[in-house]
Formats: sequence, C-alpha cells, structure tokens
Amino acid sequence: MMNINLTSSFSEFKELKNIDRTTMMRVMDDVFRTMVKRKYGTDENFDIILNVEKGDLEIWRNREVVEDDSEEVGEFDKISLSEARLIEPDFEVGEEVSEEIKLVDFGRRAVLAARQILAQRLQEFESDKLFARYQDRVGEIITGEVYQIWKREIMVLDDEGNELILPKSEQIPGDFYNKGETIRAVILKVEAQGSQPRIIISRTDPSFLTRLMELEVPEIFDGLITIRNIVREPGERAKVAVESYDDRVDPVGACVGMKGSRIHSIVRELRNESIDIINYTNNIQLYIQRSLSPAKITYMEVLADQKKAKVFLKPDQVALAIGKSGHNIRLAGKLTGFEIDVFRDEVEEQDDVNLDEFADEIEGWVLDELKAIGLDTARAVMALDAQDLVRRTDLEEETINHVLAVLKAEFE
Repeated sequence: MMNINLTSSFSEFKELKNIDRTTMMRVMDDVFRTMVKRKYGTDENFDIILNVEKGDLEIWRNREVVEDDSEEVGEFDKISLSEARLIEPDFEVGEEVSEEIKLVDFGRRAVLAARQILAQRLQEFESDKLFARYQDRVGEIITGEVYQIWKREIMVLDDEGNELILPKSEQIPGDFYNKGETIRAVILKVEAQGSQPRIIISRTDPSFLTRLMELEVPEIFDGLITIRNIVREPGERAKVAVESYDDRVDPVGACVGMKGSRIHSIVRELRNESIDIINYTNNIQLYIQRSLSPAKITYMEVLADQKKAKVFLKPDQVALAIGKSGHNIRLAGKLTGFEIDVFRDEVEEQDDVNLDEFADEIEGWVLDELKAIGLDTARAVMALDAQDLVRRTDLEEETINHVLAVLKAEFE
C-alpha cells in the first residue's frame, strides 16, 4: 500500500483560511475521481479514502470474480478468476476483489496534473468564499494592521491575514501610518480581480462616520436616534443630521455627549475633522438655517421647485456661513439638497465698499485670498479680527494688519 502525504506534497492546501474541512474533502475526492476516470474510464467501482489530518490517500478498485470464459470478463466491474488468483490465490467465483491502486500506477504526469487541478479548485473555492463573506460585510468597520505602504495605496491585513486595500483616495488628508500600526476603516466594496478578490476599505466614506457614531452613541445603535444624512469633506468638516423618535431624547445632546466626550473621540479618529450635529426637520427653511450653523441668517427666499435658496445675512455672518475654503456652505448644500446662494443684507451693504476698489493699495493675490473665504467687501473683512483672519486665510499677520489699516482709513 502506497500513501501520498498530503501534509508535505499539498502543504499549502492546509493553510487555506476560508475553506472548511468538508469542502476540502469534497474537492479532493472529485479531483482524484477525475484522475481515475481518465485512466479507467469510470470511477463507479472505486473507493477513495482521504485522511487530511494524517495526509493519507488510498484508492481501491472493487471487482467481482467471474469464470475465465465468462462473457462478463472485460467489464469495468468484473475480473476473471485466473487474474484474481494472481492477486490472492484463494479467490473463488462470485467473491469481490478489492485491489489498491498505487499512485505510481497513474504515472508522474497524471499525478502532477491532479495536483495542479486541486490547487486551482481549492484556490477558487477560497476566493469565492472570501468574496462572499466580505460582500456581506460591506459597510462594517474593520480593524487591521498596516502591512505594506505604497505611494497610491496601503495594504492592511485583517485578523485572519486576509489582504485589504486602502487607496490614497480613501485616506483622510493627514493620515500617516507606519508598518505594523493598527488602522480602522469601513469596508467599502469588494471587487472581483483575477483569482483573488480585491477588498477596498475607506476612511473617507460617510458610512465610516456613521459606524463610528453607532459605536460611540448607544442611542443610535439602539434605534432611539436615527442618522438622516451625513456629508463630509474628509479631514476638514462634516455635517450630520439626526432625528429622535422619542421626545425625551435630545438627539444632538446625545451625540455630542457630556462635555463633548462622545464626539471628541470620533473627531480624533478623523484627524480633527470638525463635526456639526444638527436636528433634522421637514421645515426646509429651518433645515437650511441649521445647516449653515454657526452663521445667523437674517432672512431667506426658498425656491422649492428649483431646489434653490437665497440666504441673506449681516456682513459679519457671511464668512461664517461660507466657512474656510467654502466648506460650510458646500456641505450645507449637500446636506439639504438645495443650491444655497449667500447675500449680504442690503441695508448693511449701503455703506460698504467692494474689495476690488482697493486694488491700488492692496496686492491682487491678497484680495483673492480674502475673497476665497467669502469676504469681498471692506466691512465684511473688518467684521473679523486680525487673528481670525490669519486663521482663516494663508496670509501673514503683518499682511492682515496692513489690509485692516487700509480699509479702516477708507471709512475714517
């Protein structure tokens, strides 16, 4: 009897993570039966015995003994008496002969072909199962270890050693990792790519913030609070509209936590991304007003059929409504689904001067920096102090002080 040691000859198969023992046995049996069919034309009278733990394979051929001159001699499940007695001299007609087929009887080429087919089949099963398992987990948070860092993506390994890919486009600006570091992200999608599924994870997708809030806010996990919408500009700002079905629960307060304890842990995870939590409402005017927080609106005109809103504010509120680099107003538009245009209250604008009028005294690129954050009149700039202007722009304090001096001189 000749054994084939699966532990050594097929060692890689035992390391497959996503295939259970039953499936592996079924695939192996199918492959070896195919090998038998190719040599003998059938596998109906063959027994294949596998012992994965010990690494044993046995193939037995079963035939009934018939007379030498019988017409049945030559059939796949019959053997002549004389041939049977070459195996065991005491066989009689009608008995069954079980003969072990040694692996060398198939030839080296057949064995190598079977091994190759087995490797391919098991790899396909593993890939299919991994694809299905992660396809069902899309939207879940996963924790992994940074294994390899490339220019355009990072490879992360999960607890079972499966490869996850974090593309540069799905990383928060400011994310920086070293090999071996732990990382949290949401499973974004699973792509079929060649023989191995490509599992994409993300830290910029809104669903990542959703799952983080579910982890930090029990009321969301329990269903007392619902997240109606989330919009993000990763690493900069996010707006979250929440609603409570229980009048006794303050959705905003529950999400923020005592002294901001709940929201602060999320902010740290998102590289200090500012998160605005607002109460959802069906009143579109109130919803837009809340979405532009912390700016205070004087009044607004809503064109519901065109999904547009004109918002009028005092000059000192315009910059707040627009936000740094326009983040606040863009996110407010995405959150509400309305195109929002900001205007200064005309009463306040009567004694104002457009910044372009100061082109002779202030350099053009400086004026462009101010206009980029929504400040295009003199009073709008003067409404903010120097430190606030330095923080909101890329201008030096000396430059800001010069601008303020020129503007104040105009009104004096």
